[in-house]
Amino acid sequence: MADYDAFVLLSFGGPEGPADVMPFLENVTRGRGVPRERLAEVAHHYELFGGVSPINQQCRDLLAAIGKDFAASGLDLPLYWGNRNWHPYLADTVATMAADGVRHAIGFVTSAYGSYSSCRQYLDDIEAARQRVGPGAPAIDKIRHYFNHPGFIGPFVESTRAAIESLPPAAQPDAPLVFTAHSVPESMAAASGPAGGLYPAQLAEAARLVAHGVAAGGGERQWRLVYQSRSGPPSVPWLGPDVCDHLADLAAAGAPGAVLVPVGFVSDHVEVRYDLDVEAAQLGQRLGLPLARAATPGTHPRFVSMVTELVRERAGGPEPAPGERPAGERALGVMAPGLDRCPDGCCRPQRPAHGAARPGGSE
Repeated sequence: MADYDAFVLLSFGGPEGPADVMPFLENVTRGRGVPRERLAEVAHHYELFGGVSPINQQCRDLLAAIGKDFAASGLDLPLYWGNRNWHPYLADTVATMAADGVRHAIGFVTSAYGSYSSCRQYLDDIEAARQRVGPGAPAIDKIRHYFNHPGFIGPFVESTRAAIESLPPAAQPDAPLVFTAHSVPESMAAASGPAGGLYPAQLAEAARLVAHGVAAGGGERQWRLVYQSRSGPPSVPWLGPDVCDHLADLAAAGAPGAVLVPVGFVSDHVEVRYDLDVEAAQLGQRLGLPLARAATPGTHPRFVSMVTELVRERAGGPEPAPGERPAGERALGVMAPGLDRCPDGCCRPQRPAHGAARPGGSE
């Protein structure tokens, strides 16, 4: 087993009070030329939630659950947590790790996919933090993408079925599944992965796996992958279609309802709660289109156990015995170890255009 002596959770970070919102948004957009009025617009989204992003508490809850799962499975690693854009900052966390004598840590990122902002930028964050700390900084290995892991797919299957059942009875049999993910510029999507196009391809596969799992318990139904949270100038092409445009199309076509499945996200942070639970929900009411939204994995036991399994996988330890894995999980497909370790240059496009990264994006 590799000589890992610590585990670190890496995430986006978010404000934890009204006074934090604008400084946080300035951190997110620094150097990108995002107009002040755009920051104020996005700040309003946080104001609706008391100026608090749910993501930091979700990280605390996830880390606590991971610690319990580690203990139950015999993994003895101290736990740390560092963010890209707000306290606790990753550089501060790495400094603490160095002071604690950590030499080689394994890192888990709260993003399942491969693109610049969801993978490569975290690798860059790790290196920047280590350089800031200096020669005593620990090495940190990032765990692979897990977009098709049963521990990620399974909770979505479960929550999507629950969302279907929450629709009005008449809408349940034929309501389509609308999978959502954070949009990015088409140029960034094209540059993702060694051969390009990795981000949309992984999203499409995750959506297919969830739809397949839902169908296994209730029959095939229509589904489509769409995108949300687009920002930046109209002249820059972004991945589409937009979720609200698609909902309008469904209503015009006579759909009885729809189920929103935020497959691009790990937890119910602001971009899920605002873009889907507020904006999309209000649109659905105006259109007369019943909507339900599936929960993200969050601290679902299967998702938490996935983290433990991925740590063991990367460390070269034994996988769980077949009887320890819920029935049917392996049929959903698991990426082989090592295939997702980004080579140099992978997911590294030209610097994003001004305004291309939406404040709060990729939480």
